[in-house]
Amino acid sequence: MSTALAPIGDFPLDLPPMGNALGSGFPATPSFPSNSGPAPKLSRAQKAAIIVRLLLSDGAKLPISDFPEELQHTLTRSMGSMKSISRETMISVIEEFLSEIESVGMFFPGGLDGALKVLEGALSPSMVTRLRREAGGVFYGDPWEKVVDLPLDILLVALESEAIEICAVMISKLAVPRAAELLGMIAGERARRIAYAISQTKSVTPEAVRRIGVSLATQLNNQPPVAFDDDPVDRVGAILNFSAATRRDEVLDGLDEDDKEFGALVRKAIFTFANIPQRIHPRDMAKVLRGVDQADLVTALAAAKQGGDNATVDFVLASMSKRLSASLLEEMEEAGVIKAKDSDDAQTKLVASVRQLEAAGEIFLRMDDDPPED
Repeated sequence: MSTALAPIGDFPLDLPPMGNALGSGFPATPSFPSNSGPAPKLSRAQKAAIIVRLLLSDGAKLPISDFPEELQHTLTRSMGSMKSISRETMISVIEEFLSEIESVGMFFPGGLDGALKVLEGALSPSMVTRLRREAGGVFYGDPWEKVVDLPLDILLVALESEAIEICAVMISKLAVPRAAELLGMIAGERARRIAYAISQTKSVTPEAVRRIGVSLATQLNNQPPVAFDDDPVDRVGAILNFSAATRRDEVLDGLDEDDKEFGALVRKAIFTFANIPQRIHPRDMAKVLRGVDQADLVTALAAAKQGGDNATVDFVLASMSKRLSASLLEEMEEAGVIKAKDSDDAQTKLVASVRQLEAAGEIFLRMDDDPPED
């Protein structure tokens, strides 16, 4: 049975099995005198307080702090209003508790947060956002649980826009490695002000920290959903990687005219046949060539040589044995003039082999401006 507590006013509570929670003082299935009778003067909140008091006195660990604060308040006030009860009353409450527990077939998570955890991955991002907005910032449990694991780019938005004091509390709630990484992403002067503000958080009350957490959780979790997970530069670059060379050059030239900065980023993101010498380590070429049919390799190299791309041809041949490179050179000479379409198809297959190995983590591409490796 779950150890999570159901709302206190809904007595019974969702608690551990009684035989374990009550310890050796009670049998696993308690048997009490049948004449114990009901306790009509007790409210359901008071009955819940009796069960909680009994379990706590026996050493049970109850996550009462996960209750909404109003229910924690109700439990505490109910417990504080009671001085003593008779053994018969206690037994009657326990019997009623066990009776209702045994009649329950299933427990559901309390509140919207619990439901979203159960349905995690099953709901669309837009529906999750809509439900959180409809909740109006009502949180059960610790709101910081929803803040500290958010992506750094979302936390960075808050760090750059919120008051310094709020930022100091947020940084203090993060794990040290994430806090250090996040602090390193903002301007030096603001980072120093936040670091100093952390020194002033000693007197901040738990209630204030919770209110800040609720505010941030409401704000940051209500980010509008995005249709694409990857960056536009990466999407355009991936498309152009598999486009014909002539069309790719046309698109890149057009991007340079429309948005020179975006065009430059796309050029860095794409990988073409001509990029092989600059971006692939010689030791990785054997892996790349294993995924390419020899006829396609001959066509790709022959077309490159006819087009004057001797650097790529020499680089690929240098990664092979002398016997194999000599054999390929003979086949390239016998290939004749390569049509543009056949050249594009063959070179695209070689590029596809590179991209597949990179995606699998078997090779790593160097950037164009990286220094050459030995």
